[in-house]
This record gives sequence, C-alpha cells and structure tokens, in this order.
Amino acid sequence: MNYQRYLAPFANLDGETLILAAVTTVVTFLVIHLLLRLLRRRLCKHEETGRAGHPVFELLKAALNRTSTLAVLLIAVMTGLNTLDLPPLWEERLKHLWFIVLGFQLVLYLDRAVSLGARRYFRNHAENEDSPTTVANTLMVWALKTTLWVIFLLAALDNLGINVSALVASLGIGGIAVALAVQNVLGDLFASLSIAVDKPFEVGDAIAITNVSGTVEHVGLKTTRIRADSGEQIVIGNAELLKNTVRNYKRMQTRRVQFSLRINPATPAAQAAKVPDALKAIVERQPDVRADRVHLKSVTQDALEYELVFYVLNSSYLNYMNAQQAILLGALEAFAELGVDANAATRRLIFEQGAEAANEQVLPQPEARSRAH
Repeated sequence: MNYQRYLAPFANLDGETLILAAVTTVVTFLVIHLLLRLLRRRLCKHEETGRAGHPVFELLKAALNRTSTLAVLLIAVMTGLNTLDLPPLWEERLKHLWFIVLGFQLVLYLDRAVSLGARRYFRNHAENEDSPTTVANTLMVWALKTTLWVIFLLAALDNLGINVSALVASLGIGGIAVALAVQNVLGDLFASLSIAVDKPFEVGDAIAITNVSGTVEHVGLKTTRIRADSGEQIVIGNAELLKNTVRNYKRMQTRRVQFSLRINPATPAAQAAKVPDALKAIVERQPDVRADRVHLKSVTQDALEYELVFYVLNSSYLNYMNAQQAILLGALEAFAELGVDANAATRRLIFEQGAEAANEQVLPQPEARSRAH
C-alpha cells in the first residue's frame, strides 16, 4: 500500500514543528489525565462527607467512569495536529474527526446518564425489585439508548458529507409500515411503558374498572392479569385497560360512607327529633371513624328517612364493613330504647263486590272481604 500520498503533507515540515506537535500531544494527554484524577479525588472527598448520594455527584462519577481512553488519546493527537500548518483537505478531515470523537464521547456520557437516571427513578418508584414492570423499564431504557446512538450515527454521516435524507425517509416509511402492521401490539407495548412510568397501579393493588374488580397479579408487555373478586383470572390488554377509568382502592386514604335508615312515618315528632343525635353518637363511638352528619332527609307517607354520612379513616374494606355493621346494630338498639318503630307503615286493603255484580249471578254471592297487612 502506498502511504506516500498520506504522508506528503508532513514531508515539508521541519523537525521543530514536529517536535512541538508531539510535545503538545503529550502535554494535552497528561493534562486531561491529571484533570480526570483530580475530579475523581474530589468526588471521593464528597463521598467521605456523605454527599455522594446527590444526583449531580452520582452523574459526574458515572460520567468519569465512561470517559474513553481512546477518545482522550485522539483529542490529544488532534490538538497536536492543530499546531501544524496543514493543507485545506487535511484541515477539513481534522474537523470531521473532531466532530466524531467529541460526539462519540458525548453520547457515552448521555448513555451513562440515561442508565443512571432510569435506574434511580425506577428504584425510587418501585415497591420491590422483582416487579413485573422491570421488563418494560428495561425496554424503555434500551429504546432511549438506541435513539441516542442512531442520532449520533446520522449526525456523523451528515458531517462527513453523506446525504442522509434518503436514509431517514426510508427509515420513516419503513417505520410507518411496521407500525401499521403491528399497531395493536405497539399500542399495548406503549401502554405498558406508560404503566411502568406513571404507575397508576402496581402488583397487589385492588383496582376496579368497567365490569371488572379485583387484585392486580401481573403487568406484562401486552396484557395485565387481574384476579377478580369472584375468583377467576381476567386478562385484559394494556391499551384497553388504560382507556377505562381505573379506581385504585389500595391508595385510598379515607372512605366516605353514605346510607339511609327509615322508620315508621307515624313516629311522633318528639321521638323523631331524638334520632339524629342518637345515630351520630353511635358513629362517633366507632374506632377509626369520623362522623360527618346525620339529618332527617325526607318525610313521606311511606317512611321518615334519615341520611348518615361518615368517614372510615383507612382504606381497609374489612374495617369499613365492621364499622358499618356496628353502626347498623347500634341503630337498632337506639330505636328500641327510643321506642321508635323501624318497620314500614302497615297498609290495609279492602276489596268489595257490589250488589250489581251479585245480581248477575245465578246464585246469590256473599260479600267478599280481604284484609292485607
């Protein structure tokens, strides 16, 4: 192979110039290496003072660990070459090399930052490390890293003078075709990524959507599995799941309870006026329950209706049912003490057959009376 045409630009350079370039290269390499050592030592001091857990220090430490020795060496060599009086062609090539080397090192830093940031975010928002959403998290990080490297590759090709417009257009058309072919799968995949990042629910949460209520057992890349309250397992696509309103009962801090009690409308007003205070006292006696209000809501010919509203101060469904049961039993005892009839009003219906109908019969019929209570 003929190397003369590559070495021709350096043939007319004198020895002093070449020595200056070599010294510049060595000094640049040593300075960069020394700066990296000083930064590492400074970070170690911060680690001793207990401030290494700060995200900025973690990012700097990770970035230093991703510094490429080859990139540092090339930067030193290119710095030395800049001291030489090179032909325009070599100057242009050197600019391209600067762009590629610096861009490569920058992508290494960003790659490490994405890994560190994603790991920190998922660690802070995950209840356990064995969560099924780990696969989705890994896939999302891989997609971000791939995007970074593809952008760097396209930028490097464009810097070298290669027309990447046709390549980008081809990738765009191919991506659209693939997306149309697997749009349902991609919809569920992106929905799983949304669940992994936003976390509207996690494994073990009790949720309810349209016609489905149960406990989340598994969150996959395409489907979510829910153990229904009735016992069967329900498998639903992630995209379809997120289209519905999801009620997460596990994250409920308090539970508002509202129901009505009815008594006989014939109850005297004096006795009816004592009922709200008696019911409110029963609610206030319950543990982990805060009374809101008790009012006579309506007066009809069928019943006197009282409305009770209270809050259960935890999300446990068992505590809610226990509190409601205790309040209902206490209400029955209070009605008995107050002499209030909790039964519905008695109705009496009388059916009579008139004389005109009796005259139409061959034999006379006695009156028929029926009483219903």
